[in-house]
Amino acid sequence: MVNLVGAAVTVMAEALVDLVAVILAVAEVAAHGSSGWFDCARHYKKQKLMNQELRYMSHPWHGIDIGENAPEILTAFIEIVPKDTVKYEVDKKSGWLKVDRPQLFSNVVPALYGFIPQTLCDIQVGDFCMEKTGRDNINGDQDPMDILVLEEKNIENGGILVQALPIGGFRMIDKNEADDKIIAVMKGDAIYGSYTDISQLSDSIINRLKHYFLTYKDMPGTGEKRKVEIAAVYGKEEAYEVIRRSMADYKNRFSGL
Repeated sequence: MVNLVGAAVTVMAEALVDLVAVILAVAEVAAHGSSGWFDCARHYKKQKLMNQELRYMSHPWHGIDIGENAPEILTAFIEIVPKDTVKYEVDKKSGWLKVDRPQLFSNVVPALYGFIPQTLCDIQVGDFCMEKTGRDNINGDQDPMDILVLEEKNIENGGILVQALPIGGFRMIDKNEADDKIIAVMKGDAIYGSYTDISQLSDSIINRLKHYFLTYKDMPGTGEKRKVEIAAVYGKEEAYEVIRRSMADYKNRFSGL
């Protein structure tokens, strides 16, 4: 009975949305002095699409725009923050944050960490890694481009969007997969906002970031070390190229979206 009531409520809600769309479409037609069912239908369809966009949350990877000024200024989706003792990541199918694994030891993310929407580490990113390292058989890791955003505020929760300015990156290789980490600063940040290149960061900050990425997947007590390395630290211009290639990889894979 509960399921039937719930289904009935859903149908009624959808019908109400359609009715509102029709009313608004007719009103818009009247306001513009237009006539005819063709114009009315066109306005109805437009209004219904707008209503649907308001009803559903955009998928963080596919539904959020990277920004018209990318890669210089871009939108980053933040999955985890420094206070998190659990590693969260976006579920690729649903778009919701899921628990990847608990942090079993004291290695916590040193800044806001997430990914760049509408990017993919695939063929072009892997080719660029091989070009820069002189190695063979390196592929992209098939994930969106990772990004770490430096800022001075104590942001409590992930699952948020921030405007970020890339200043460099780490050419990280994990089991023959290109797994670049873009380093950025939050736009307008009081401390880091004026930084324009990774070379301006102190050695202590660089070493802290390196240590996190080189150890955060290690499992203590197993005696097994992951084959992860940071082959190079690169500046802003090279970071832009990595991001551009990841944008191209995304378009090649998801051109139908």
